[in-house]
Amino acid sequence: MTSAAKRTAVTGFLLAVGSAASFALSGIFASSLMTAGWSAGAAATARISVAAAVLLVPTLLALRGQWHQVLRAWKPILLFGLLAIVACQLAYFLAVEFIAPSLALLIEFMGPVLLMLWIWARSRVSPPPLTLVGAAIAVVGLVTLSGLASGGALHPLGIIFALVAAVGNAAYYAAGASSNHGIAPLPFVGLGLLVAAIGLGIVCAVGILPFTITNVAPVVAGVELSPALVVAAMALISTVIAYVLGVSASRRLGATVASFTGYSEPMFGIVWTIVLLAIVPTGTQWLGAALILAGVVTVKLGEMRAVQRRVTVP
Repeated sequence: MTSAAKRTAVTGFLLAVGSAASFALSGIFASSLMTAGWSAGAAATARISVAAAVLLVPTLLALRGQWHQVLRAWKPILLFGLLAIVACQLAYFLAVEFIAPSLALLIEFMGPVLLMLWIWARSRVSPPPLTLVGAAIAVVGLVTLSGLASGGALHPLGIIFALVAAVGNAAYYAAGASSNHGIAPLPFVGLGLLVAAIGLGIVCAVGILPFTITNVAPVVAGVELSPALVVAAMALISTVIAYVLGVSASRRLGATVASFTGYSEPMFGIVWTIVLLAIVPTGTQWLGAALILAGVVTVKLGEMRAVQRRVTVP
């Protein structure tokens, strides 16, 4: 590996870790708002709309003379906006209404496992044995984390919404790593957020998604804050900064390596939940968390080995 390639890899790794730490705070902010009476739809819409507004001018400036590329990349932009942002974040916010943010985040990161199962069902081609072993470990981890085996089950709606978020999680890495369209990370994220804000605005306006906000002060780390401050932090730290850093990391590392580094997000989620919400996972939940992460990493290792074999075999 050349020195330039090493610098690119190190920079990509640092960007990915920063993105993971920023993303992991979103559940804390959203949980505080919903405890104060906000609906999940309102929290998600406020987060995405403010973030889209912040990036609107920089996005328009960055795209001067490049609108032909936007027309050519409309599919990745829609995929990123509607599935990787709207579906993922809204489902995650709905999940944290029923279960702790750190646990919802762990389930969300089963995205690669769900993607593998979907490809298997569609192609009818069996994945490599190591990939199947990883999927089995992750499923066992999900069952352990949910508490179904021990009788102390998590709320089923929380688990279902977190699994929907997992689908969006897989789409995030797939769409974010694509650079064939030639659109830089910042305007790509800006366009995706704009699509997401419009989509959320429509479903809220027609009443499909409940939209409720209150003036009750949300509490973070035992401190009462204004709702506007929490929304601003959620939009700027956990959305604008997190998405731009994440897409930039994916461009440097590729979807597979970036998603590996992104697995630090659930760990940050646990740390933030303990420090800011004083919610400590039980021993069984720690075990389930470890199994999910081990399973997802094993799935990725199996995929990487399969790719390497296809490259080396004539």
